[in-house]
Amino acid sequence: MSPIARAIYEAMPSNDSAGYVLLLVVFALSAFVYHLGFAKKLKLWQNAVIYVFLFLGCLMLTFLAFFLPIVEGLIVAALILIIYKVRRMSDHKHEQKKSTSV
Repeated sequence: MSPIARAIYEAMPSNDSAGYVLLLVVFALSAFVYHLGFAKKLKLWQNAVIYVFLFLGCLMLTFLAFFLPIVEGLIVAALILIIYKVRRMSDHKHEQKKSTSV
């Protein structure tokens, strides 16, 4: 069992609740990674369809998360995307400052 999945199963009182928590963690991290890296401005119903299919995909990822480091991989992906966004904002601010001072 992967380390985070093991920690969740050890911390929860029953296996059923631990499975739901693992599903929630996988879905929340997947939605966060989607929002950081791939989301565009869409209509509400289009976002709803995307998140429904994301949830269905997370059901399968949850089964894989028992033995593969899915949660850990999603955490790494989120960290990489956060670093990318921060660097991009920093470069954008630096570029704006440079263009206004000339």
